[in-house]
Amino acid sequence: FSPHPRAKNVTIFLIKALNRALAEAGAPANLIVTVAEPSIENTNAMMKNPKVRMLVATGGPSIVRTVLSSGKKAIGAGAGNPPVIVDDTADIEKAAKDIIDGCTFDNNLPCIAEKEVFVFNNVADRLIAGMQKNGCILLTREQADKLAEVVLNKKVNEKTGKVSYVVNRDCVGRDARVILAKIGIHVGPEIRCAIAEVPFEHLFVQEELMMPILGIVRVKDIDEAITLACKAEHGNRHTAH
Repeated sequence: FSPHPRAKNVTIFLIKALNRALAEAGAPANLIVTVAEPSIENTNAMMKNPKVRMLVATGGPSIVRTVLSSGKKAIGAGAGNPPVIVDDTADIEKAAKDIIDGCTFDNNLPCIAEKEVFVFNNVADRLIAGMQKNGCILLTREQADKLAEVVLNKKVNEKTGKVSYVVNRDCVGRDARVILAKIGIHVGPEIRCAIAEVPFEHLFVQEELMMPILGIVRVKDIDEAITLACKAEHGNRHTAH
């Protein structure tokens, strides 16, 4: 393993725990290894070493591109913006809990986690109420817009004038209460996620945030839900719920 430097301690902790369990099951010692000090230089040395025959990478587009163009066997897990569809045949209370449990796991860092929700209008109020019972704060549209300006940095291409957004690294993987405090909303640790009912075009739907924020869009039927979910996923063909 060559983890992100900010994940060094937890990576070493987990590898030691896994190796202990593997040894108890009869596996060779140190079956899993990592570098003591993660860096770009160490990652590149590992990737170029002739004894390394296969590479697996998750993370941002740059590291995935590097691995896939290394000339070795490679598996790359790229960007995803997984949509969730909740129709009126669902167990709404269970769906609310399951979605929030998934969305808040590791503060929504995993690219497989729920990033935006499309819910039938006739069960939307129940779903939102269920989410609030499972550690969510419901933001107003004004608060959602204000938060979007904090968690995403706007970029304008000087040549084309095209606008794009990149996530604010200071917010990625942070607790909901840490992020909400940036717009003057102070909550306790029991609040795991910020949710907001927003239109389809909102940044909470269109951008992969990698933080415990969830945009919710009402739809009239399954056809609209699937159409919008596919558009929000941006053709990555990564994950859907």
